Amino acid sequence: MKKSLYIMRHAKSSWNDSNLPDFERPLARRGEKAAGRMAHWLARAVPLPELVLCSSATRAVQTYQPIAKLLSKSVEVHIEDELYGASGTELLMRLRALPDEVKSALLIGHNPGVQDLLIELASDGDPARLDEVRAGFPTCALATLRVASRWAELGPATASVEGLVMPSALSDHPR
Repeated sequence: MKKSLYIMRHAKSSWNDSNLPDFERPLARRGEKAAGRMAHWLARAVPLPELVLCSSATRAVQTYQPIAKLLSKSVEVHIEDELYGASGTELLMRLRALPDEVKSALLIGHNPGVQDLLIELASDGDPARLDEVRAGFPTCALATLRVASRWAELGPATASVEGLVMPSALSDHPR
């Protein structure tokens, strides 16, 4: 019954065009590089995500694009307006609606919602990782959680943080 949940914050966005609405801000060059590094890291994850929930904001979709190139074409992808600006509670409600046949999911969203969700779900694992998340969940960070319940039962302290990867820790040239 164990499930894998990957929680990712979108990559660094550009502030170059002050006329653009927040929803439409694209990735900065730094964000594009970070998204590429994280895509290569995620492509080696076990298990790979079989379902992706991604905010429809431009920067979130652009964060997902390099990941999409490395995942199987059979991955189910949902680009959802409701994930933009969603609170941790709203993200939790969305995850609870996942079918139990889904064994691994990737959520790409925004702070503070993704950070709040991660803190709420985490129960055990490496306490230093959780302390690091509480201190801040930077752009393009990716947390790996193991869930021992059905998606509908997801709630406070029902997952363990098994990994936390920052793009700055990864090489631009994956092996």
